[in-house]
Amino acid sequence: MKILVLGSSAGGGFPQWNCNCRNCHGVRHGTVRARPRTQSSIAVSSNGDDWVLFNASPDLLAQIRANPCLQPARALRDSGIAGVVLIDAQVDHTTGLFMLREGQPLPVWCTAQVHEDLTTGNPVFNVLSHFCTVVWHPLQVAPPTPFTVPGVAGLRFTPVPLASKAPPYSPHRDDPHPGDNIGVLIEDATSGRKVFYAPGFGAMAPHLEPYLAGSDGVLLDGTFWSDDEMIRLGISTRTAREIGHLPQSGAGGMIELLARYPRPRKILIHINNTNPILDEDSRERAELARHGIEVAADGMLLDFGPAGDLQ
Repeated sequence: MKILVLGSSAGGGFPQWNCNCRNCHGVRHGTVRARPRTQSSIAVSSNGDDWVLFNASPDLLAQIRANPCLQPARALRDSGIAGVVLIDAQVDHTTGLFMLREGQPLPVWCTAQVHEDLTTGNPVFNVLSHFCTVVWHPLQVAPPTPFTVPGVAGLRFTPVPLASKAPPYSPHRDDPHPGDNIGVLIEDATSGRKVFYAPGFGAMAPHLEPYLAGSDGVLLDGTFWSDDEMIRLGISTRTAREIGHLPQSGAGGMIELLARYPRPRKILIHINNTNPILDEDSRERAELARHGIEVAADGMLLDFGPAGDLQ
């Protein structure tokens, strides 16, 4: 099982186009040792040719160009993308669907809540009906029901509801529903290896325990370092938790949570441009390293072989 990190940043990318925080200014001018990042997305494959795309960011075309395996060139018109799984209906996870409009009917797996938001408040699916069209495959999260993607042999996916926020345009933005945001357990049927992918992980809940404890790897929400990060910078009046993200530091934060689970390789993804962990020389980055937590970067390839550790 191969997991390719196409994009590792939160919405807006890094550096963000209109931001001059220490991170963004520093990476532009070479005063901060950090890597630019596109908006969050991964692709998963069992054979390296046929891939499931998780989220479709506004940077999707650049991500495809940067990863030739997504264009295997087996025919005049071809793509390595066999289907798309959406973990929520956020703009930074769905706008890239427009970039796939020249293809065949697009198979998309998402919950009923995400489908509703993408046909009403932000009618992406309606627009695409005039181009490639969307073939919707509903995901069931109550109870979590595994599914497979045709054309991608050997992989099974289980959607798991998360406590987080629906998009700002959703009619239930402040009235969360199961299915607004999901994590997905990715399993290799041959090797038995498991990875839990949850870039919108906003809070721990009892039903998530087996997914964190029993996986070989976890890719979790790395948006903010501290709960008051955006408030201290004068960018927002809301905390990380109020926005729907579990911060890394502080009581009950991601560092403290992940310390309970010795088995999985721990990787943060969906990192906001303000987060000091982007600075590879920062004390915050060093603290993550002391706890065995990694920071995802664009182009990172996680390869789970039939035996042995993640590479």
